[in-house]
Amino acid sequence: MFGKKPIPGINTAPSTNLAVLKPFTGKPAGEPDDLLFSRWLANTPAWAWLVMLALLLVWPLTSSAASTYTMTDAFQALVRWLPFIITGGFFFNIIISFFSMLIGTVFGVVLGLMQISPVRFIRWPAQAITQIFRNSPWLVLLFIVLLALPYEIEFGDTIIRIPDWVKAVFGLCLPIMANISEVVRGAINSVPSGQWEAAESMAYTRHQTLWQIILPQCFKRMIPPWMNWYAILTMATPLCSLLGVEEIITLSRQAIEAENNRPELLVPFYGFALFIFFAYCYPIARATIALERRYAVKL
Repeated sequence: MFGKKPIPGINTAPSTNLAVLKPFTGKPAGEPDDLLFSRWLANTPAWAWLVMLALLLVWPLTSSAASTYTMTDAFQALVRWLPFIITGGFFFNIIISFFSMLIGTVFGVVLGLMQISPVRFIRWPAQAITQIFRNSPWLVLLFIVLLALPYEIEFGDTIIRIPDWVKAVFGLCLPIMANISEVVRGAINSVPSGQWEAAESMAYTRHQTLWQIILPQCFKRMIPPWMNWYAILTMATPLCSLLGVEEIITLSRQAIEAENNRPELLVPFYGFALFIFFAYCYPIARATIALERRYAVKL
């Protein structure tokens, strides 16, 4: 039937010059666009890590050929220092990342809600703060916090000392706050406008609409990027070693100095730091990708 009857635009010339409606190929609503780190970490093939491990092992073998200090001695030194490096070093990396993420999340949610405020005097400062800390180098923020915050606070005869790791927490929570603010703003804006219009037609106030309708839908969408930023934050905690914070890199350097700064110790000690960060962050990256696929809205 279709072969006999001409169809404009199919087997005959179109009878109009109006634009043709093309198929819709949009992304699922609320799909996070800032999971690059977790995608890279989770999708890295196993052979890449094996090649990196082989290169780490070959280099010290060539350098120790003319030395009486063998790689066996180097790894034995690493084993002796492991309790010191893990309990006194990596444990502080986890503490810094946990408190930085906690404080950054709390203030980031508040800042994200301020960004969608209809009041300009609330929205504009929130947007400015978000963009400033979101686009500032983390190391620069750490140095500013180190120099700006006092080492101790006096209340009469009482002196309260501020540890270096507390300053590191404050310095790292600033960029996390700004990025979580963008996660919250993006998740709220990803909700279809029909949800707002439906709530308005039912005489919901803006506060009721936000807390009872919009935010419950955003929560699942915010989990994957939130986990992604926690993994990035954990990988960034070694920057605190430049401030003198006693974390895994600082203690590894102290252990190497205690072993007479032998070059054969570099790969075992820093290779272990690389391994323990990978072992901690890789499951987080895999869970982030799994949750992204699970909570993605299918159109």
